[in-house]
Amino acid sequence: MSLGRMLEESSYRYASNVATIYDGKSLTYEALHSAVNALGNELRNLGIQKGDKVAIMLPNCPEFVISYFAVQKIGAVAVTISILSTSYELRHLLGNSDAKCLITETPLAKRYEEIREEIPLCNHIITTSGLDTVSQFGEIVERGPSTLEMPDMADDDPAVMIYTAGLTGKPLGAVLTNGNMLSQSDLLWSVYNATEKDRGLAVIPLFHAFGAVANMLAAIRIGASIVLLDRITLDAIFGTIEKEKVTYIAAVPRLFLGMIMHNDAEKYDVSSIDFCITGGSTMPPEFIPMFEDKFKCILREGYGLTEASPVCSVGRREMAHKPGSIGTVIPGVEAKAVDDRGNEVPRGEIGELVIRGCNVMKGYYKNEEATAQVIRNDWLYTSDLARIDEDGYIFLTGRKKRMIITSGFNVYPREVEMVLELHPAVRECMVVGKADFMRGEIVKALIVRNPDMPVNEREITRYCRTYLSSYKVPREVEFVESIDMQSIS
Repeated sequence: MSLGRMLEESSYRYASNVATIYDGKSLTYEALHSAVNALGNELRNLGIQKGDKVAIMLPNCPEFVISYFAVQKIGAVAVTISILSTSYELRHLLGNSDAKCLITETPLAKRYEEIREEIPLCNHIITTSGLDTVSQFGEIVERGPSTLEMPDMADDDPAVMIYTAGLTGKPLGAVLTNGNMLSQSDLLWSVYNATEKDRGLAVIPLFHAFGAVANMLAAIRIGASIVLLDRITLDAIFGTIEKEKVTYIAAVPRLFLGMIMHNDAEKYDVSSIDFCITGGSTMPPEFIPMFEDKFKCILREGYGLTEASPVCSVGRREMAHKPGSIGTVIPGVEAKAVDDRGNEVPRGEIGELVIRGCNVMKGYYKNEEATAQVIRNDWLYTSDLARIDEDGYIFLTGRKKRMIITSGFNVYPREVEMVLELHPAVRECMVVGKADFMRGEIVKALIVRNPDMPVNEREITRYCRTYLSSYKVPREVEFVESIDMQSIS
C-alpha cells in the first residue's frame, strides 16, 4: 500500500466523517479526496510524473493536506518546506531537491519570484489565498476532475523529502519512503487506541516530520479529524479545544508548558482531551504530572528524528510512566546504546543511541557520503547519548554533535555561523545553545568584531533575519575579545 492508497481507502471507509476543520469550516473525507484528485490531475497536466519532486510551502491549512496527498496519488515526492524559509534558504531547498513545482500561499510567492531565474528546473508555481477565496489553487480544485488513476507504488518508493540541517551548514534532504511513512501512520491506534471518533489539534507545523505523522497521517489512517490551527496563541489553542472538542494533542514541550502556566486556562472547557504526546525536545519531567493533574488527561513523551520518519519511541497509555524517559521503541523498531566502536553497552550504561527498523530513511538525497556517516549496517546513528534500562525505557543524557534544539526545531550552529561569517563586521564567530525554560534552548552567537567596522546586536539580528528562518536567528549576541572553550561555557 502507498500513502495515496491509504487516503483512498480512508475516504471510502469514512466518506462522511469530517477530515479537516479549519477556521470553523470542515471538509469530509469524500470532499478531501475529490480535491486531492483534482489537484493531482493538474500536476499531471503540468508534466509532473512518478518520482518527480513537488515542493509544498504552506502553513497548517486544508491546502497543505490536499497538496500532500495529491503529490502522493500521482507517485511524486512531496518536499515539505518551512513557511519561515527565506529566499536565501529557498534557493538551496528548491535547487537541491530538483523540485519541478512549488505550491505556496500567494504572499509567500514573492520569495520564489526573487530566485526564480536561479532554479530553472522549478518552473511551475501554484498559489492559494484560501479555499474560500478566488485563487489559482481554488480554481483547480473547483474545476476537477475528481477521479484520478494512481500508478503502482512499492514500499521502497520515495514519498516525502524533508530537509534537516547538516553539519556542513547546508540542509540535507532526508528521503522517506511510502513504507517508512505507513509504518508511522498506525501509531495513534496501536499505541493510544485512537479511533475515527478522535479529533487531533494540528498546531505544530505539518511541514515538520512530527507534525505530519502525529497530526495528519495517523489521523487519516483511522478516519479521525484534523483540527488545523495556524494562529498559535494560547487563547486560540484553548478556544479551539473547547469549540471543536479536541481529544488529543501532539506538540512540543513549549505548548504544554504554556498551557500549564496560562492564567485564563480555567475559563475554557477542555475536558474533551484524552491524551497528549510531547516531542521535539525534552519536557522537564516534573511538569508532566502537573499537566496531567491540571487537565485530567495523560501526557507522554516521545522521541524521534527526521531521518527516522520521525518517531522512534514513545510512552504508552497502558505502560508505567518513568519520569525523564522517552518511552520504549514503537512496533517494528529496535534501539540500542553503543560505544565509539559500535559495540552495544550494557543496560543502564550511556552510549550513542542507534535505531534500526521500518522507519529509517532511504538516505540523504544525492549525498551517499553523508548517508554512510549516519546509516551503518542498517543502524541509524542518532548522535544522541542515552541509556536504556532493563525494561527497555530510554533516557536521553546528551548529544555527541553540535546541534541546538529550540522549540522542537533543529538548528546546526555551522549553518548560522556561515551566514554570520559573510557579514564584513564579523571577524570570527561561534554559535552555541543556551538553556531556556520554555524553548529548551535558544540560539546564542559569540562574535569577535572587526575593529574597523563597528556593529551592534540589533544590526546582527536584522542581518540574520534576511538569510535565516526566524528560529535560527540568534536571540542573544555576545561580543567577545576571542573565542575559546572558556568563552563558550
